[in-house]
Amino acid sequence: MAKRVCIIGGGVIGLASAYALVRAGHEVTVIDTRDSLGSETSFANGGQLSYRYVAPLADKGVPLQAIGWLLRGDSPLKLRPRLDPQQWRWMAAFIGACRGSVNTRNAAHLLRLASLSQATLEQWREGDRLEGFDWRRNGKLVTFRNAASFEHARSKVSNNVQQQVLSVADCAHLEPALMGADFLGGIYTPNEEVADCHAFCQRLAARLEASGRCRFLLGREVTRIRHADGAVQAIELGDEVMAVDQLVLAAGHRSAQLGLPGLSLPLYPLKGYSLNVPIGAHHQAPNVSVTDYDRKIVYARIGEQLRVAAMVDIVGFDAGLEPKRLALMKRQAMETFPTAGDYTHAVEWAGMRPATPTGVPLIGASAYRNLWLNLGHGALGFTLACGSGQLLAELISEHAPSIDMQGLTPRAA
Repeated sequence: MAKRVCIIGGGVIGLASAYALVRAGHEVTVIDTRDSLGSETSFANGGQLSYRYVAPLADKGVPLQAIGWLLRGDSPLKLRPRLDPQQWRWMAAFIGACRGSVNTRNAAHLLRLASLSQATLEQWREGDRLEGFDWRRNGKLVTFRNAASFEHARSKVSNNVQQQVLSVADCAHLEPALMGADFLGGIYTPNEEVADCHAFCQRLAARLEASGRCRFLLGREVTRIRHADGAVQAIELGDEVMAVDQLVLAAGHRSAQLGLPGLSLPLYPLKGYSLNVPIGAHHQAPNVSVTDYDRKIVYARIGEQLRVAAMVDIVGFDAGLEPKRLALMKRQAMETFPTAGDYTHAVEWAGMRPATPTGVPLIGASAYRNLWLNLGHGALGFTLACGSGQLLAELISEHAPSIDMQGLTPRAA
């Protein structure tokens, strides 16, 4: 039976949810505070669809390692403590999740979701002929500068079709743009992908509009969710009240501001930065996606642009550009790929990645019988979006989910 579903949030998570719901025969309304879709965290993210590198940030030894990072001038992590209970609660929960057994368990949950997401995107691309967002299956190479981190990573890999341990020479042969870079070796995964997240959002929006089953309310802020008797009744858009049948909360880190009694939304924004570097005919940009493991920088060629993305800044809710962080990222990118593009005309960007302390998103039913969540994907939003949207559509349609939902189901407060 077709249902009427309202989605708060017009980023890649909200739009992928809308697309999956429309494919399932439902009527959808998407509401976003911005005047254009996919224009915040989805706008200029790293671009890597990294389906097999989904281990959460929270892991054994990370707190001690983070202390070392914070003492460095070129740290990939920045912490600005604030008089904000939400920040301290999130960090306390994050530290609590920094155990090897917890990381292993959560990584397994994310890997199930990532595998579904890759299969779902393939179905949409091939079955629905969804295209026009610079998708490629170009493989991913994780490179290492530190011997200990390389040895730890290679100890978990057996050479097979999924992942291959490469020497320095092998890395340069696979990706000539790495010639002369200061690496000890790498791990290559041939089936990883790359795409333009913002363009993907626009293609989804175009299909949704053409379907006749989806409408968009843009430039509208949801100020309150009305509820009674364990169900959501309506949403307030300023002075306007709009009744809802089924409501999906997919508004990233802003979702916590709309929290309801009995609903726990352990979200905090992890600020990241990116550069969009133009590639000319004379430049030598990498074709394979590259992750500089020890510097925590990712590189992805998206059309005729090199996307460089990095940093985890726990600094509150300010998405403004910070010149020192961008300058550091640009300098390190130029050291690694000096001829990859025109760095003088690089377009700078910052975004707020909504993360849970465990790194595992919240997908599915909430404490309210008609309120659904699709939140907290952190740096893996684009990677996990299609699978998350598919699961949500299955649950709202009252169908069995495609994968085991263990670890993904939202928890009541």
